[in-house]
Amino acid sequence: MNILDQWPERWPLQPVPRGAWAEQYPTYPEAEPRIIRAALARAERRSGGNWYVFAGSRQVRADRPLGFHVAGTELVAWRDRSGVLQVGPGACPHLGAPLSEAAVHCGALVCRWHGMRLGGRGRPGWKPLPSHDDGVLAWVRLDSAGEEEPLDEPVIAARPVARRSIDAVMAVTGVCEPSDVVANRLDPWHGAWFHPHSFTRLRVLKTPPVDGAVPVEDRFLVEVTFRVAGRLGVPVLAEFTCPEARTVLMRIISGEGAGSVVETHATPVGSTADGRPLTQVVEAVVATSPRTGFLLARNAATLLRPAMARAARRLWRDDLAYAERRYAVRTGRHDRAGRKP
Repeated sequence: MNILDQWPERWPLQPVPRGAWAEQYPTYPEAEPRIIRAALARAERRSGGNWYVFAGSRQVRADRPLGFHVAGTELVAWRDRSGVLQVGPGACPHLGAPLSEAAVHCGALVCRWHGMRLGGRGRPGWKPLPSHDDGVLAWVRLDSAGEEEPLDEPVIAARPVARRSIDAVMAVTGVCEPSDVVANRLDPWHGAWFHPHSFTRLRVLKTPPVDGAVPVEDRFLVEVTFRVAGRLGVPVLAEFTCPEARTVLMRIISGEGAGSVVETHATPVGSTADGRPLTQVVEAVVATSPRTGFLLARNAATLLRPAMARAARRLWRDDLAYAERRYAVRTGRHDRAGRKP
C-alpha cells in the first residue's frame, strides 16, 4: 500500500493527487471579466493618500543612498544618524548632480560634485518629502503625483507581529500600469493553470458582487494547495482584498500559516523611451505559524529571506507577463516591444 494513502489528515503537508495539467477543471466559465472589472473599479476608488511603496525597509541603508523613481520623479532615500528613513528629490539643487551617488556622512547626503550637504531640514530649492518605514516596507508621499487627499500615514493592512513572523521583500518592474498589476491579483482563477509549479486544487469559493454597491465583504475567498515538494502540498483557505488602489492583500485565514500575508504593491515608476508606462511591483511576504519549528526557523531568517524572495519572483516572472499582456491588449499594443503586428 502506498504510504500517501495512509497520510494523517492532521499533518500540515498533504498528498497532492496526480493529474495532467490539461485535465484540470477549467476555470474560464467562473472567471467572468465583469467580476474582475468591478472589483478593480472599487479598488481604484479607495484612497492611498498619495503614498507609494518604493522598497523594502532593509534595502534603505545608513551607509549609502538609494535612488529610485516614482511617477517619473527622481528621488533618493537614506537613513539619518538615528536610523530614521529620509526621502528627498534625487537631484542636487546646485547643478543637478545625482544624489543617488552622494555620500552619507553623519546622517546627511553630501553631493560628490561640490560637497553640498543635504539633510532632513532641507535647504532652499530642496525639501525632504514625507516618508514612512513600517518595518517591512519603505513609503514616500508624493502629492505632486497623486490626486488624492494626502494622509499623514499610508494605508497599511494588519500583519503578523514581527517577533513571531519572517518577512521577505522582492521587486520587479514591467511595462504596464498599476491597474494591470492589481487586475492580475483580482483574478485568482488563473493560479493553478498559470502557476502549476506552485498551486493546485484551486477553487474560488466566494466572489464580490458586480453591481455598483460596495459589499460588506469585498473579497475573493479561495481554497488552494501550495505545492511544496513532489506530491506534497499545504492546503489553505485564503482571502484577497484591496486596502487601497495600488495594493492587493492575500491573507491565509485557515490552514497552515494562518495569519500570514502577501502584500502586492504596484507603484508607477515612469515610462519607456517610446512612452509606455513602467510599474514596479513590490511584494512583501510576511509568514507566521504557531509551530515550534517555525519559531526556531526565525533564528535563520537571514538565510530564509532570499529563498522566500526567489519564490515570489518566480511567480511574478509569469504574472508580470500577464500584466504586460493585459496592458498591451487593452491599449492596442500587441507585443512587448510596443509595435502592432
